[in-house]
Amino acid sequence: MDVPTKARILVVEDEKAIQQVLCFFLNHNGFETLGVSSGEEAIHVIPEFNPHLMLLDLVMHPVSGWDVLNWLRLNRPTPPLPVIVLSALVHLKEQMHGFEEGAVDYITKPTQPSAIVERVRTILAMSAEQRSMLQHKRLDEQRKILTRLNAAQPDEFVY
Repeated sequence: MDVPTKARILVVEDEKAIQQVLCFFLNHNGFETLGVSSGEEAIHVIPEFNPHLMLLDLVMHPVSGWDVLNWLRLNRPTPPLPVIVLSALVHLKEQMHGFEEGAVDYITKPTQPSAIVERVRTILAMSAEQRSMLQHKRLDEQRKILTRLNAAQPDEFVY
């Protein structure tokens, strides 16, 4: 699948400064962006804005990114909306849960905006089938890491 000439990216981030930086970098790299500050706003604008991809923070109130992922799973927009989670939640279990809930990628904050732009380009260039395969691969990787960590011997040092 070719990347649309002006792909629409929905940036869902409650920290306004981060939202503005992400939108600036994405706009500067040829994307059309819409920034919203809550999961509730995201759910309302998805049908009208019809994004090609969503960058989604998880920790927001009152409607969280987890709620948005759940809404997407229940409402199944067509075509499927790829979601890249961008979160400060760094635990493997949280990342695994993000993939289980439908995210195709999970980026921990802080990170370089240019790296996010490249991940957006990569995901948009993939077919829906390739994105699904990537999601399952990442989920399997997280499970393997958790299994190894849980199997550590009592005298092992795990960092």
